[in-house]
Amino acid sequence: MAPLKNLLSFVKIEHTLFSLPLIYSGVFLAAKELPSPTLFLLVLTAALGARTTALALNRIIDREIDRRNPRTSQRELASGKLSVTEATVVLAGGVVLYLASAALISTFCLLLSPIPLLIFTAYPYMKRFTPLAHFGVGLGLAMAPLGGWFAVQQSFENLLPGALLTLFTLFWVAGFDIIYSTLDELFDRQENLYSFSARYGKRIALRISGFLHAAAFAILSALFLTYVRAIGSFVFLLASGYLLYLEHKKSEDVELAFFRINAIVGFAVLGMVISGVYFK
Repeated sequence: MAPLKNLLSFVKIEHTLFSLPLIYSGVFLAAKELPSPTLFLLVLTAALGARTTALALNRIIDREIDRRNPRTSQRELASGKLSVTEATVVLAGGVVLYLASAALISTFCLLLSPIPLLIFTAYPYMKRFTPLAHFGVGLGLAMAPLGGWFAVQQSFENLLPGALLTLFTLFWVAGFDIIYSTLDELFDRQENLYSFSARYGKRIALRISGFLHAAAFAILSALFLTYVRAIGSFVFLLASGYLLYLEHKKSEDVELAFFRINAIVGFAVLGMVISGVYFK
């Protein structure tokens, strides 16, 4: 059971809670009616494949940094519980699942599918030379709602609602990645890594995170006003805003702010979209 436990811990399936509500928000936002069970399942397998690919690439690329960081030194690859070869097999499996799912959805999605893979490969390196690395993480996760939108729309026409949802995700994720980076402020400074916390200090980093989350809420409000206007949607919009506020109120407890509150934010956004599209 130990190898299986290491494998499940390595792929961090539970982190799909961040991306899955957003990708289905993109699906429901684009759909005029409920998507078919086949499309619903293919979107799920594509999301699992993409998430596995992104995390495996991050762990493989950052394994030496993780090994030197006391907080991450016990991660599977850094500690030697999982070999680079085994991690590469996981990576290959994730890529195959993602690309096969995209191909089964449509040729259009298959043609666009390399773009997230390029982002997943590039953003782990960004922390080595720019504080904008947080936006690399945000851009990676922002591909989720955009992918859901394209799975239904199959074109770039009438893209505004999908683009607003994507921009919300970009600013939201970049903001909470800054909060997460406060755990490694001293280590990043020692290693000359470019997180906002290491470069500007925790206080300024959290202030920047707050501005990003305020921008994210403004974008989500614009989506509500232009596309999903409904009483039920407004309740979820307010809930999303409160959760973003609470995330900063509890920023000292990174476990609570990053892993728990953030998972709920995604589902609040999904609730806003569903109630606005189907229950007007």
